Amino acid sequence: MQKLTAIAFSILAVTVIFPASAEDNYPYKDTPVAVQMADLLDDDRDGVINERDLCPGTPLAADVDNDGCGETVREEDERQLRILFSHDSSEINPIFSNQIQTMADFLKTYQTASIEIQGYASSVGSPEYNLELSKRRAYAVEDKLLSYDISEDRVRVVGYGETRLEADGDDPASHAVNRKVTATVVGLKEEVVEAWTIFTVKEK
Repeated sequence: MQKLTAIAFSILAVTVIFPASAEDNYPYKDTPVAVQMADLLDDDRDGVINERDLCPGTPLAADVDNDGCGETVREEDERQLRILFSHDSSEINPIFSNQIQTMADFLKTYQTASIEIQGYASSVGSPEYNLELSKRRAYAVEDKLLSYDISEDRVRVVGYGETRLEADGDDPASHAVNRKVTATVVGLKEEVVEAWTIFTVKEK
């Protein structure tokens, strides 16, 4: 054991540290600054960098292609109003209230849709009077529609009087179908298809 200790001591004793020579000193060089030639950011976080993104502003979680464009599904629906009035009246019969409420719900679903309410009258009476009567009927329907929180700027009212008769006869049945208010609204809605993730819930 003493012999091994003596050998180890001898090795340590001959260890010599040489000072660094001038040739071992190198001048400090700054890290080079890379020049970014393209926009490598991804502002809409769709996985496609800005430089290649042809559809910036893609909604978050959209299923996009290599150009950063999402797939959309277009939905189209239509609703109609047809409200009949009594002779020389602009009062809405309660049986038509559900039609107006359904139209209001439709307009809330399709926020970009607007409605033109068209009033009509039968040929009983003077054309001038019937024109004003048709307008009063249309405005009555508008007031009811606005009571369901539909914005006024989405509603247009027009009265046609007796100029566009649905039935040309001079009998009570023909006059009845001509005393009306009508409207047709087409709603369009586009939805972006979302990408599947581990958090996606599939309907059963």
